Amino acid sequence: MTIRVMVVDDQQIMREGLVALLGLVEDIEVVADAGDGEQALALLAEHEVDLVLMDLRMPVLDGVEATRRITERFPGVGVLVLTTYADDESIADALRAGARGYLTKEAGRAEIAAALRAAAAGQSTFAPAVSQRLVAALTRQEPAKPHRPPDGLTAREAEVLTLIAGGRSNPEIAAALFISEATVKTHINNAFAKIGARNRADATRYAYRTGLTAP
Repeated sequence: MTIRVMVVDDQQIMREGLVALLGLVEDIEVVADAGDGEQALALLAEHEVDLVLMDLRMPVLDGVEATRRITERFPGVGVLVLTTYADDESIADALRAGARGYLTKEAGRAEIAAALRAAAAGQSTFAPAVSQRLVAALTRQEPAKPHRPPDGLTAREAEVLTLIAGGRSNPEIAAALFISEATVKTHINNAFAKIGARNRADATRYAYRTGLTAP
């Protein structure tokens, strides 16, 4: 299956470079490119797009607000952030806006292509530096929260969702909580059913939106 991508970046050289770079990937087709969020929204009404590769800091309409509007107006279109910035505020804002993943511009063609494929499959992908910040944010949190988890989640299900939002795999979650991978899968299935998540990207957005995770 060919993944139809729009590239959004205000730097023309960067944008053209990404278009050329992704043009070398067999299963990815760049169908449009834009210099700001407003242009991206206009082009989405004209083109069939699966994923938007989105910069954050742009004039007219920045990447965070553009991501929020895209997820509201075009729910079938995913957004993968590709930016220079990997600070806590930028990461949290992008994920709360609905981004499926977060890469920095240090990423190469293979990493970007793999992240686009993962996002197209509904999975979350984070640059190593971003994953480190998410894990660090988790370790800074209080181990127990006084209020009950939302939407009928058990405390263990909330823990599992928090670790998913931190980019942990099922084996890593099992090791962190000292439970089996089968038990992790059970908690994931139960939690996803309660919160209406279809995949790990949905679960990550839910964790940030509800405050289970807060970088």
